[in-house]
Amino acid sequence: MSTVPHQPGLTPRFCFNQTALRDFLRLSRSATDDSIAQNLNNLVAPGTSTVFSPASTSSRLPRPDAQRGIESAACSAFKDRVLFPAWQSRSDVLSYCASVATSEDPSDPNLIVRQQEDARARKRVVNERLDPYSGRYFPREARTEVLAALLRNENMVENIVRARTWRVIGERCDNGGHEWEDALDSWNRHMNGNRP
Repeated sequence: MSTVPHQPGLTPRFCFNQTALRDFLRLSRSATDDSIAQNLNNLVAPGTSTVFSPASTSSRLPRPDAQRGIESAACSAFKDRVLFPAWQSRSDVLSYCASVATSEDPSDPNLIVRQQEDARARKRVVNERLDPYSGRYFPREARTEVLAALLRNENMVENIVRARTWRVIGERCDNGGHEWEDALDSWNRHMNGNRP
């Protein structure tokens, strides 16, 4: 089982560094969600279900549904120790960066350049009869706007990845018939109730 990356220090600088933010999300997803089938296969102890016999390899039959599952204790331990902490770590990063994206950014390095470009655009004389493209002006986006767009995309990806992972877990383990959101909320309530 691959190791889940630790949550980075949450600072505005981390959020505005798109490479670091995307790398953390990518590595965390690849360690848990993208390799969910392998992670679940690691929970099954080989050779514990039946005694090996050479005759068992002569034909291929699908396993009965009762044998496809993984022990509920192993599944619960995986969800509680690996899956939900990874999901919560990514949720914390996305939530923090969303708050950064909606806050004022007085240290934006492109603020002065954008203000100058806006002033020049307002002073420009536009005659679309002579030049149909003279009316075009595409202002630069503030880095908070760029971050907000990135976070919208990453939240959509996160929802898709979690739904797929939860579906695979439901096929191999007992997920209690809950949606992944409910299971994560329940785990959070349980973890917060056990903290000193």
